[in-house]
Amino acid sequence: MKTTSINRKEHWEKIYRSKQPNEMSWHQDVPVTSLEFFMALNLPKSAWIFDNGAGDSYFVDHLLQMGYDNITVQDISESAINKVKERLGQKAVNVCWMVEDEADCHPGRKYDVWHDRAAFHFLTKEEEIQNYIRTIGKCIKSGGFFIISTFSERGPSTCSGLPVHRYSEADIESRLNTLFTKVKCITQDHITPFGTKQNFLFCVFRRK
Repeated sequence: MKTTSINRKEHWEKIYRSKQPNEMSWHQDVPVTSLEFFMALNLPKSAWIFDNGAGDSYFVDHLLQMGYDNITVQDISESAINKVKERLGQKAVNVCWMVEDEADCHPGRKYDVWHDRAAFHFLTKEEEIQNYIRTIGKCIKSGGFFIISTFSERGPSTCSGLPVHRYSEADIESRLNTLFTKVKCITQDHITPFGTKQNFLFCVFRRK
């Protein structure tokens, strides 16, 4: 593993060991917009779903409640993954868990939908960004979907003590348009548990 990856892993392990979910700026008991975008796809219960950089998100809880069980949850932090496993209890056996860095992730199969909420913007080096785009290009089925939520141009320049890369709709479309077709994009203010606003760009892309 590269040094930068090790440092990033140590950073996130410390965050998830020391903080409760409602102490994270991105926390949502119900990830409403992600769920709305996902449900609009009308995917069958047999769909294969990848939740990238999930942290201790509740997205997987809702997927399981809806009857989906071909779910992979990935995060760089084993502490985050363990928190979700503990929360889910026996339901955790129905999920495939991956502790890997999204900048160098190798799922080894193709998915009908790849979900990324508030993870992509932490990739700030061009090599990491391009590697991630190659990964989703390989791992999303033809006709499959990429749901992405990242800081917009009006979003913060740092988060959790790390710099971030902010995107306009045109920026992210230009990065993905070789492999994906844009379906929909919106911007939205996320109200953090502390009452502050973070402006996000939510998009759905379809794999060509």
